[in-house]
Amino acid sequence: MKKVRKAVIPVAGLGTRFLPATKSMPKEMLPVVDKPVVQYAVDEAFEAGIEHIVFVTGRNKAVIEDYFDLHPELIGTLEQTGKKAQLQSLESLLPVAGATSFIRQQSPQGLGHAVWCAREVIGDEPFALLLPDMVSFGGRGCLAETVDLYQ
Repeated sequence: MKKVRKAVIPVAGLGTRFLPATKSMPKEMLPVVDKPVVQYAVDEAFEAGIEHIVFVTGRNKAVIEDYFDLHPELIGTLEQTGKKAQLQSLESLLPVAGATSFIRQQSPQGLGHAVWCAREVIGDEPFALLLPDMVSFGGRGCLAETVDLYQ
């Protein structure tokens, strides 16, 4: 049995249930305490041993890709001003190089189509599907337990 190494996180939806807040910001980037909701899904995936995350994006979602990218100017400013705690916090959020892929869903055609769009990166491997608008807190993540049961 193959190990579950990849996860698909669909982030291409329109966010209509959260309007008007999502008119200019993707719902996946809405904050829960001090992190955007999508960060909780990524954290849960890595806790479960996922090595590669495939984000299926849509229009107006570039901010998600930017969030999971290096910010050299911000890092430089934090270093120059001695803000070590903020720098460590920022660096801890970033996945390692090569651990993420971003695929564009040309038009919102539902969850099944979003998963289908990731097929080339996933191949014939088992994968996890995380919906970043479903957040739960407490103890070990549900995905880690599910992956353990699968393997």
